[in-house]
Amino acid sequence: MKTERPNRPQKTGRSAGGGEKSERSARAGRISKPERNSETKRGGRPDKPIKPERSGRSDRGERPERTIKPVVSGKSSRPERIEPTGKPGRVVKLNRLEKPERAGRPDKSIKLDRSSLPDRTSSPKKVVRRGEKNENPDLMRLNKYIANSGISSRREADRLIEAGAVSVNGVIVTELGTKVGPGDKVQYGDQTINREKPRYVLLNKPKGYITTVDDPDKRKTVMSLVAGACKERIYPVGRLDRNTTGLLLFTNDGTIAKKLTHPRYGIKKIYHVEIDKNLTRADFLKITEGFKLDDEVITVDAIEYIGDGKDKKQIGIELHSGQNRIVRRIFEHFEYKVLRLDRVYYAGLTKKNLPRGNWRLLDEQEINLLKMISSKP
Repeated sequence: MKTERPNRPQKTGRSAGGGEKSERSARAGRISKPERNSETKRGGRPDKPIKPERSGRSDRGERPERTIKPVVSGKSSRPERIEPTGKPGRVVKLNRLEKPERAGRPDKSIKLDRSSLPDRTSSPKKVVRRGEKNENPDLMRLNKYIANSGISSRREADRLIEAGAVSVNGVIVTELGTKVGPGDKVQYGDQTINREKPRYVLLNKPKGYITTVDDPDKRKTVMSLVAGACKERIYPVGRLDRNTTGLLLFTNDGTIAKKLTHPRYGIKKIYHVEIDKNLTRADFLKITEGFKLDDEVITVDAIEYIGDGKDKKQIGIELHSGQNRIVRRIFEHFEYKVLRLDRVYYAGLTKKNLPRGNWRLLDEQEINLLKMISSKP
């Protein structure tokens, strides 16, 4: 005879039946999965319960809200403001006419009595800024003073000073670095040295003039061609023969003149030479390669035929040697006679816009070029 079990009501969620079922599943070696609810998210996790909204103040206590209350007054309608002290109800009234004083600022109503202060306008003090030299700009070192006069270079002037050959205001000076002013009288031996501004004059020398300052035979000199160039005493740098034409520089700058004539600085010079017969290819190569002349090897920087090269009598030659009559000696060595010799280039200077027999002052750019060329080691 079978006995029917009474129907037990099914429980949802976590119930006793669920626990009994879990015990049976555990004995079977597996864990039952919870049934998926239709309202569950995709990830299989049930929705989190919604937290109830907070109403009113929290348990921790919040700061009271700042309220602005208008002040009803006939004088001012400026609102009152609560002082941030954290205590509600304390009101501070700010009056527009009353401003708090700042620390460190004196009252402007107090006036100082300046009658007892010293008068600064009577004896102003000279302010020397950083980088400026607090010295007389009219003073000049004695060696530079001598070099500007054209007597010698600065280095040679130092030697003259050490040798006791220079006197200032009648007193012999042997100390280097001595400075002199415009009112000082500087003498080299019996000669009085005048302080002069450096001048640079370029002449396009014509034929028939000798390069000297004074000629005892009363021949025409190049000094007569530049007599009105400047009031300073200038002299020629190097020399050109009486029948040689072209560029000739004059200056009273002894330092520049010394460097331009020294072979160490290799000052570039270009000549236009016209000879009596064609220059052969063999002699052309000998001059290019260098040859021995009077027990000395002579080399030129460049040589070429002028123009298209059809006229073999017109030669252009470039060299930096400062030997006397070196160009004429080169062609005379190969039995050529020089009919015309013209210097067309000298130390970066050319004959452009300078007719034969005329002179001109060098501009600032040309002067800087000379100083740059002569400053090379």
